[in-house]
Amino acid sequence: MKKILFLFFLGLLFACEEEAERPTTAFFGGQIINPSSDFLSLYKYDQRIDSLPLDENNRFAKQYDSLDFGLFKMEHLPENQMVLIEAGDSIWSRANMSDFNASLVFSGVGSAKNNFLMDTYLAIENEIGFLSSKYASNSAVFNDIIDSLIQEKSNRWRDFSEQSELSPLAMKVTQAAYIYPYANRLERYALIRGKAAVKEDSLYFNYRKFLNFSEPDLAFFEPYITFLMSYLSQEALEEGQNFFQEKSNTEFNLKRLELIYEKISHPILRNILARSVAYEELLNFRNHAYHERFLQFYLSFNSSPLYQAEILGLHRALIQMEPGQKLPEVELENSLGEKLPSSKVLEGQRTVLYFWSQTQMNHFKRTHERVVQYQKQFPNYRFVGICIQPYNDLVRNYQEIMGIDPKDQLALVNFEEVSNEWVITLLNKGIVIDKYGTILDGFANFSSNNFPDHLTQLTR
Repeated sequence: MKKILFLFFLGLLFACEEEAERPTTAFFGGQIINPSSDFLSLYKYDQRIDSLPLDENNRFAKQYDSLDFGLFKMEHLPENQMVLIEAGDSIWSRANMSDFNASLVFSGVGSAKNNFLMDTYLAIENEIGFLSSKYASNSAVFNDIIDSLIQEKSNRWRDFSEQSELSPLAMKVTQAAYIYPYANRLERYALIRGKAAVKEDSLYFNYRKFLNFSEPDLAFFEPYITFLMSYLSQEALEEGQNFFQEKSNTEFNLKRLELIYEKISHPILRNILARSVAYEELLNFRNHAYHERFLQFYLSFNSSPLYQAEILGLHRALIQMEPGQKLPEVELENSLGEKLPSSKVLEGQRTVLYFWSQTQMNHFKRTHERVVQYQKQFPNYRFVGICIQPYNDLVRNYQEIMGIDPKDQLALVNFEEVSNEWVITLLNKGIVIDKYGTILDGFANFSSNNFPDHLTQLTR
């Protein structure tokens, strides 16, 4: 029965209905508690379509008279989340940046589908630890566990859909919100355990027959793209290969590109997936000698000028961050709110840059504890904390209470610009420069237990 219900609800993904005549406008607004910047961005098709300023009450609002409605990404750096906006909606959102995802709620017309998406997202996130502990189980047991969780979520979806008037798109997206994360879990199990673990179970990958591998409505829906990436990785693996070893190889990533153009028919999805593979390849710095070859192959297939320029820009930025290069000049802000060029405040002494976010203060506290130890171990180095959001009174007060010297604390004025120039993808990134601002290591792992040994080697 579980299998039948699973396939039944998967089949609903392909339901096609004509929408009744609806309004052509929509309202979207909200409030950000403890904001980390003074605006919220709205993205569609990976492009920012609007920047909504926060007023004195940290609220934003806008009426849209003409908009390509559907899935959007709302972003208040460094956090973001998907929101489904359709014609006729009047959606008000509220989030606290101290715990963005857990606090994000919606009200108004069109809020129910978005609250369902958030509830589903949080429920699945809470299962990560449980499912990770089950990867040691055999494939039949793991499959049964996933089926049970899918059944639970589809029961919730059925109750929700019966109480709501959902458009075909809203039905598709709200179902996809639980179907594809669990399909991804099945793919990840096979990747982690290896093909031999599922080889004898001829029905293990049977669920794939009921999924759509070229669904343009979900092209920018993260759970769908994540599933497709895991699926392509699984298909690229050969018998006896280990995913965690192969994913670092350029040949493996070239094979994934070939599979994208063999198995994914929709051009937008092809470009998105190829872009994702390109990011994984280029950010694997050990493969730098092979990146030119990879890029030639990637550019010959990718049909998006925007993505081509983005990947080539990343490649140039990576070259600029190599040892021996001058650290690219960016604008920074000190604790007094003064905006200064990075060269003026960072040169003159060997320096380690580490990064933190106002929305992850526990991370900052742990990082600063490391800094205190490193300052004693490496007195010839200056350790400078870089907040990825502009300074505010909350941060100044916290640093004063914690006794943190503000002269070694700076902030980014424009995260988007600096993240591109310095290739900031994770908060554990560290940058080591000499007294002239020349890069010694542009991609150190500041959170690694081996960082002190690495810094010792750079000092020699």
